[in-house]
Amino acid sequence: MGTAGRLAAYGLVLVLAFVGAWALGSAAGPAAAPGASVRQGDTHADGHGQDGHGEHEHGGAPASDGLAATAAGYTFVPVTTELTPREPGEYAFTITGSDGAPVTAYDVEHEQRMHLVVIRRDAAGFFHLHPQLGDDGVWRTTLTLPAAGIYRVYADFVPTGGPPLTLGTDLFAPGGFTPVPLPPMRVWEVDGYQIRLDGDLVAGSPSQVFATISRDSAPVTDLEPYLGAFGHLVALRRSDLAYLHVHPDGAPPAPADRGGPAVAFTVEVPTPGTYRLFLDFRHGDVVRTAEFTVPTRETG
Repeated sequence: MGTAGRLAAYGLVLVLAFVGAWALGSAAGPAAAPGASVRQGDTHADGHGQDGHGEHEHGGAPASDGLAATAAGYTFVPVTTELTPREPGEYAFTITGSDGAPVTAYDVEHEQRMHLVVIRRDAAGFFHLHPQLGDDGVWRTTLTLPAAGIYRVYADFVPTGGPPLTLGTDLFAPGGFTPVPLPPMRVWEVDGYQIRLDGDLVAGSPSQVFATISRDSAPVTDLEPYLGAFGHLVALRRSDLAYLHVHPDGAPPAPADRGGPAVAFTVEVPTPGTYRLFLDFRHGDVVRTAEFTVPTRETG
């Protein structure tokens, strides 16, 4: 075979190889973009279903753990990007849809249409806020950051007709910053209350934990419902501040019900490591927060 014939044959082989690869790729479906993640039946963090504590099923909904500002066509757009430490300021933001317009219709989850969680990048300085939506489509709330640093802000919400989402962005507080050491800690004291966290976190499987609340060494048995449960737990992976899924156990209480001293939750941690857990509870019509630093238990 001459040189021209050999080149023609080689070209035919390349074409056939390309067509075969294209066919295989088409059969497998489109490849995910780098860094993208898809989870079937995505469950809203602390998700309530029809019974108040079930799951929202949104097959194929993008994973939403607060590490990105955009998911499923919705974007967390901060109006405020900087606040002065130790001074009250307004934090404002919008959630836009795929058309770029502010979203104004939201489902009520945990008695609120929007949950805003703020924490400094060293996993200290936690806030759980409920901003108000204006007629202009802008959410607003008052926020006083306790110290300088970079803060992660999470918008936890369900747009009407859309999937449950947790989107995140950064907020800056100018000034000198020294990270706070956070050794493992399972007991927290606040305003005379002692809160103990029992139970192990096991990577890759649902883990049940129990928060037991006492005051002046006496069990608290008259906890008041808060956000549809006797406690509200937020879990964050310390390595990257991924916002994790937490479910309060048991049926949602009626407004007049009282509970305690123990409140149970199921936490889903995907990887080994250390996690920060923040418990909000209401007693005496005052909401208080306990915080814990918990490493996963090694298995095998």
